[in-house]
Amino acid sequence: MEHTERPEPLCAAELAAVRRSMTDGRLAMTRRSLLRAGGALAAVAGGMGALSACGIPPAGRTDAGSSDDHSRTEKRLNFSNWTEYMDVTDDGKHRPTLEKFTKRTGIAVNYTEDINDNDEFFGKIQAQLANGQDTGRDLIVLTDWMCARMISLGWIDELDPANLPHAYANLTAQFRSPAWDPGRAHSYPWTGVPAIIAYNKKATGGRTVDSVTQLLEDPKLKGRVGFLTEMRDSIGLTLLDMGKKPESFTADDFDAAIARLQKGVDSKQIRRFTGNDYTTDLDKGDLAACVAWAGDIVQLQSDNPDIAYAIPKAGYTTSTDNLMVPNKARHKQNAERLIDFFYEPKVAARIAAYINYVCPVDGVRDELAKIDKKLAANPLIIPDEKMAARSHSFRALNAKESKQFAQKFSTLTGA
Repeated sequence: MEHTERPEPLCAAELAAVRRSMTDGRLAMTRRSLLRAGGALAAVAGGMGALSACGIPPAGRTDAGSSDDHSRTEKRLNFSNWTEYMDVTDDGKHRPTLEKFTKRTGIAVNYTEDINDNDEFFGKIQAQLANGQDTGRDLIVLTDWMCARMISLGWIDELDPANLPHAYANLTAQFRSPAWDPGRAHSYPWTGVPAIIAYNKKATGGRTVDSVTQLLEDPKLKGRVGFLTEMRDSIGLTLLDMGKKPESFTADDFDAAIARLQKGVDSKQIRRFTGNDYTTDLDKGDLAACVAWAGDIVQLQSDNPDIAYAIPKAGYTTSTDNLMVPNKARHKQNAERLIDFFYEPKVAARIAAYINYVCPVDGVRDELAKIDKKLAANPLIIPDEKMAARSHSFRALNAKESKQFAQKFSTLTGA
């Protein structure tokens, strides 16, 4: 199959979004990673000069497909992931889950935390993929909208179901068939990342905050409301509150959501748009309520009993970070065996207990309860059917929409 889409250079607004995500985005500055962030961010910043100077250059078409798989003779694989996205011992010297996989299979895992942002990582590997070359990586983890882009370019291998019996059997219904990868032919979710509403009960006087309408219109919250600098989350929740679906909204719907948020900015109802740094303001009560990421709230609640959350009646958005095998991967079968390993409930429970985001594996609750009963009962980690049914995903954008929407959102947030 021939793929002719050409990735275009990032516009100024998209580049600004990359920088925000790298410095205070969803996964860049979790509380666990604060001590390690300085060195990582410096390394990433060093690579941003080329991106900001000329954008990501367009790539030619490719029909690269899979290379010969060397998994039978080379018992290893290279795995790229985000920071703080794998369980580790307290001394930071061991990764128990990966070590267990190696002990069982004899396959050594070269694990690298070199993904700090979707666009930035795309820039690292796109020239090799476009030219039909091995990226040096057998397994990568990217967010759903970037996965959709790479699959559409023909740069991701189809997975072999024969190597994924646990993954096929245990993937939860909520994540089984996204529009951008029907039937999960190319990907399996690493974790789900819900965007919900969080509030500080002391700051709200004990009142519940459970809708975007309340965030934008409640006079008692004026000047103490936060929205996220991640467009898909802030716009997605606003669209839902307006009765629109993030999966199928129009350009006019997007403009209406922007106008609604702009009104909140102009009236000073919204204090500011934030990255992950909202956690400090919410913890102190400087923000009474905000749009928030579920994993952060699980961690905040462990230290502050005043932190609460609500799932809006209109619904909430969930993005996914997904495991994929790039074209020309040298150890595809080894990578598939590792994906399948992650879908064993005991293994999934260990990872969920560490990262605190939605676990996409059925049957994990009992195993997680053996580690931590509170986490096993937390719907932000294991949603029940009612909560899962209220989850929505933000639709994939084409290149033109991506630039236009990013510019409008950038103007709104003052970025």
